[in-house]
Amino acid sequence: MDFDWALFQGQGVTVEEVSESFEDPFCIRLLPDRGAIAEHSRYFCLGMTLRGKGVFSVYSTNGKQVKVLAARTMAEEETFFYNRKAREYL
Repeated sequence: MDFDWALFQGQGVTVEEVSESFEDPFCIRLLPDRGAIAEHSRYFCLGMTLRGKGVFSVYSTNGKQVKVLAARTMAEEETFFYNRKAREYL
C-alpha cells in the first residue's frame, strides 16, 4: 500500500503503527454516510498494530494512494467495536 504522509497529524501513534494498522487482516474501514467527513470523502480505519495497539485513522484515497490525515490510539468504545467485528469474521 502506498501512503502519503504530507498532511499526517499523529496523536500518540507513529507512522509505522498507522501503516501496520492498515495491513491488519481484521481492520475495519468505514465511510460515514453524512456530515462534513462524508462530504469530503474521508474514511475511517480501525486496525491493530503487530503489538496489539489499536489505531483509529482518518484518511482519503484515490484508489492508488492512501493519504492519512490524522490518527490516534483507539478509544475504549472503538476497541470494543473492533473486537466484536473481528469475532464475527472468525
